[in-house]
Amino acid sequence: MRCPSCSYAETEVLDTRKLNDGEMTRRRRKCRACGRRFTTYERVETVSLTIVKKDGKREPYDREKMMRGIRTACYRRPIAVTRMEQLVNDVENAIMAIDDQEISSTAIGDEVMRRLRELDDVAYIRFASVYRSFADIGKLREAVDELLENS
Repeated sequence: MRCPSCSYAETEVLDTRKLNDGEMTRRRRKCRACGRRFTTYERVETVSLTIVKKDGKREPYDREKMMRGIRTACYRRPIAVTRMEQLVNDVENAIMAIDDQEISSTAIGDEVMRRLRELDDVAYIRFASVYRSFADIGKLREAVDELLENS
């Protein structure tokens, strides 16, 4: 593993831990040249999945893109990063269970919204405001009212 600080190719593994019931491996490493410590994560690469966007365009599935959207929705909320990662894992497991090579971005967005709604109301509204592209404040108010009715 190449050091992110000095790009030296040799590092020493200091600690290895299994995460998410063995789905992922976390390794603490130390560069043999500069001594900097850093963390790497390993996971099994899943089957290639294509996302069909609302406009019909297709793009490869990107876990980090989903994580960025969830992080943005949860910004300054009392939600641990590990909980956000678990949410992404849960959504990923749900879409992989469909066992199809293509899935619509709408199906993924709906699954994220369902899980965010259970996690945090503010994060849910933030995500929904971007995902649903509210045209005006009235549509946003409807979403908030719906959330309050179902709480």
